[in-house]
Amino acid sequence: MDAEQDSFFDCPYCSAPNSVRLEASAGRRQSFITDCETCCRPIQVEVTVESDGYLGFVVKREDE
Repeated sequence: MDAEQDSFFDCPYCSAPNSVRLEASAGRRQSFITDCETCCRPIQVEVTVESDGYLGFVVKREDE
């Protein structure tokens, strides 16, 4: 698995397609806010880096 990967998801507010670059080197558990590329609302991104380097992530509304 690469140290960085582009990951794609639908905005939890407006369902528009979005992307985010995830980095394994930033730690095993990461959490940050990114804005939707279409509606500009804040999206909470939670990333988990597994021991094999797999990057899993969950996106949700900031108010969840």
